[in-house]
Amino acid sequence: MSTSKILEFQSKIKVKFNNLDLLKKSLIHKSHDSVNNNEKLEFLGDRVLGLVLSKTLLKNYPTEKEGIIDKKFANLVNKKTCAKVGASLNIIKYMTLGESFKNQNRSDEKIISDGLEALIGAIFLDKGLEISEKFILINWKEHLNKSQITLVDDKTKLQEYCLKKYKKLPKYKVHRQTGPQHSPIFNVEVQIPHSKVYSAVGESKKKAEQNAAKKLLINLNYKT
Repeated sequence: MSTSKILEFQSKIKVKFNNLDLLKKSLIHKSHDSVNNNEKLEFLGDRVLGLVLSKTLLKNYPTEKEGIIDKKFANLVNKKTCAKVGASLNIIKYMTLGESFKNQNRSDEKIISDGLEALIGAIFLDKGLEISEKFILINWKEHLNKSQITLVDDKTKLQEYCLKKYKKLPKYKVHRQTGPQHSPIFNVEVQIPHSKVYSAVGESKKKAEQNAAKKLLINLNYKT
């Protein structure tokens, strides 16, 4: 990669490297060089990202349950979110790929996600944790804001309750289906150990299950 191109990317990410070779290496895919590539930096960056975001979530949600924070965390660090952040930086434009990859879809989610994590690893090695954290919080700002409105649906709540208390899953059963084929109404029943059967309707099987789960949770006096 030319020096001008690497300097262009450095300007884009707003992090001035002491060692530009680290930045270059973070952008080398294994398809280009099986030895000197970004895999180890990706391994490191994944851990740095996890540390920063888990710390941020605990700070932002001091009274939230661990299970809810874990779901927020999973949404923030998954490949899809990392790929979105990487795409916003247009990281694929600056990556060095092997010939076999150059003709493929250059929006490949895994390549972009891995490249972003490698970049974070390089920032950490070159600039330390404070700058890495600043970079992550700036680029994950939109996704962190979205995590504030992440809700756990009633079916998931009931599943977590049942697994924790009985080590079993709730049992759902379609009791009947009515209405025309193009617009059916489902009546679904749900039961957990030592509970009576609760039923509810919905315009889809999934919605009916959610409504039935909600009824059972209300009966349990379940507190979120």
